[in-house]
Amino acid sequence: MLLPDLKKRFLLKAGIATAALQPLLSFQVTAAAAKVVDPIWTVADHILRDLKLTSFPDRDFVITAFGAEKNQRCDAAITKAIAACHDAGGGRVVVPEGVWSTGSVHLKSNVNLHLQKNAVLSFVTDPQAYLPLVFTRWEGVELMGFSPLIYAYQQQNIAITGEGILEGNASGDNWWPWKGVWKHTPWKLDPATDQKPGRDQLFAMAEAGVPVEKRILDNNRLRPPFIQPYQCERVLIEGVTIRNSPFWLINPVLCKDVVIRGVNCVSHGPNSDGCDPESCQRVLIEHCLFDTGDDCIALKSGRNADGRRLATPVQQVVIQDCLMKSGHGGVVIGSEISGGARQIFARRCRMSSPDLERGLRIKTNSVRGGLIEQVAVDDIEIGEVKDAIVINFYYEEGDAGQFLPQVKDLSISNFRVKKAQRAFEIRGLPRAGISGIRMTDVSFGQASLGVLEHTSDFKLENVSLNGKALTTAQLKQSG
Repeated sequence: MLLPDLKKRFLLKAGIATAALQPLLSFQVTAAAAKVVDPIWTVADHILRDLKLTSFPDRDFVITAFGAEKNQRCDAAITKAIAACHDAGGGRVVVPEGVWSTGSVHLKSNVNLHLQKNAVLSFVTDPQAYLPLVFTRWEGVELMGFSPLIYAYQQQNIAITGEGILEGNASGDNWWPWKGVWKHTPWKLDPATDQKPGRDQLFAMAEAGVPVEKRILDNNRLRPPFIQPYQCERVLIEGVTIRNSPFWLINPVLCKDVVIRGVNCVSHGPNSDGCDPESCQRVLIEHCLFDTGDDCIALKSGRNADGRRLATPVQQVVIQDCLMKSGHGGVVIGSEISGGARQIFARRCRMSSPDLERGLRIKTNSVRGGLIEQVAVDDIEIGEVKDAIVINFYYEEGDAGQFLPQVKDLSISNFRVKKAQRAFEIRGLPRAGISGIRMTDVSFGQASLGVLEHTSDFKLENVSLNGKALTTAQLKQSG
């Protein structure tokens, strides 16, 4: 579990006052939370046992030895240091204390990009610094797009570690206005930089089956993610703080054996998802802090025809001992989930904020589809949230396609909510209902029941709402 002093270190390192997150710091694991409630958790332990970990030679390549100077663009020096490290058989590329400015950074096999304490790797906001185009994925669709700020393609044994800061510098003056209309929209709208035409063009190309290498947009305003290892094996991201991302913060795609540990994700722009593994296998996310403008953790597997073309689920994921503050959702599956999800586990997570919209969330529809199965959450403590448990088959396009979503074998145990506007928003389709959810030792301290549509066959054991036992009969009346 996260000890109080460790929690405080994460929060202070991220530049967040601990007073603002006192409800998170005060949560304790109860005796009931410690018990194993479902044999499925042995699967989670097997996933952790089978993870293949990174390992690097004890060699350092300090970027100053390759020409880097503080407060100057050091792209070339970092590229040289990475190449030298890779050619030598691996080691650490070290970013020392100070502020170092750069464009895109491309990692190679056996390289650990290490940020020392008080080091800031500061990424420029000029889009030209993220060219030439690379093979990437954007909202679940492959294309030739801007390079992610830190990118690796088909590499093995790579890492980003240390106590330093990765600063994306995104703001209302750059990158974020490309979103166009947003719930806050604190910028002047400019049709010339709005992402919508390019987004529509990309999605149309994918549905038409245009080869990925030909998916080059007429006017690309699709913001790059911060960190995206693509088709990589054995990936470690540990200890760093990631701030002010143009788009999603951590986005491993089609990777195997990914460990994300002790990372602080702090970004409040549009689509500032904290960690979005897509179509990955064997992923561990632990001891991380999420204070984001969108989902804290969102597990994905491709959008619509493109997701079905690759047909690669996100699978064997363990999330544990994380803190969630602001965000659209704490632990989320979807919405780009056409390839499916299976064997997803979340335990010992703490969430609380008036700005946290949902605790556990599954979002899809009949255009995206996806089979979501073998999902278990245990020992989840939520202080304040708008909607505690959400399963929505009407997300965005709604019931407008022929790919019926399915949720099978969902277990929720030791799930405690102090305050919520609604306990549930569970909305199945008339032709694809939601059934068979198991809930054990679940309590909603202060909440309305919420919405249940086209749901059935819930299995409840020791579930309470506002201090009173909640029965399946009550759920049937609502559904």
